Amino acid sequence: MEDKVILKDLKIDFQKLLQLGFVQESSYYKYETKIMCNQFSLIIKIDTNNVINSDVIELSTNEKFILYNISSATGEFVVKIREEYNKIIEKVKNNCCSKYIFKSEYANLIIEYVKQKYDDELEYLWDKFPNNAIWRNKSNNKWYGALLVVEKAKIGIKEKGSIEIIDLLLEPNRIENIVDNYRYFAGYHMNKKHWITIKLDGSVDINEIYEFIDNSYELSKNK
Repeated sequence: MEDKVILKDLKIDFQKLLQLGFVQESSYYKYETKIMCNQFSLIIKIDTNNVINSDVIELSTNEKFILYNISSATGEFVVKIREEYNKIIEKVKNNCCSKYIFKSEYANLIIEYVKQKYDDELEYLWDKFPNNAIWRNKSNNKWYGALLVVEKAKIGIKEKGSIEIIDLLLEPNRIENIVDNYRYFAGYHMNKKHWITIKLDGSVDINEIYEFIDNSYELSKNK
C-alpha cells in the first residue's frame, strides 16, 4: 500500500462519502476510525482530485505508526492495519465511485444525452478492456452504441496518442458515402458494413452525433 493513492478512472460522489462516514474539512474529506482493539486510529483523507492520504496514529503514544506504509515491512500489526485500510478503500470504490473513463467534453455530453433520452447507462463488459463500454436497447438487448478510448493508429490516424471514439449503427449505403477516414471511419471492432466510428475531438458537431445516435437506436430495434 502506498500513500497518496489516486483513484484512477473513478469519479467520486462526495455526498455518498459523507453518507459513508467521511467529514468534509476545507479541501478534503476525512474518515477516522479506531482499529486493532482501539490501539490505533486510522485516518483517511480524500481530496477533490481523488488523491488519498492516510495516517495511522498509535493512541498510547500519539505518534504516527509508519511501518504500514512501507511496502517491505511485514508483521502481524502491519498486515492487519493494511487490511483495515483496504476494507475502507474498497467500501469507497464500491459505494461512492462510478467509472470515469471518458473525460472529453463530447463524451460526457453524449453520456448525458443517452441517459436523458433513453435512460441507458454505459455497460463495461470486459475487465481486460476497461476503456470499452456499450449501450444496449432495453427492448431487445441489442447494442446501438459503443464508447471507446483507442490508440489513434488503430483507426488509421497517423499520430501518436489516444482518442475517444463512438461506434454507431448506420445504413450500409450511408456508410459508403460518409466514411472519409478523417472524421468518419468504418466501424472499429465492428461489422464495417453496418457500423461507423466517429472521432469525439470536435471535428463532428455534437448535434450531428446526437442524430446519428438516435438513428442507431432506431436501427437496433430491427436487429
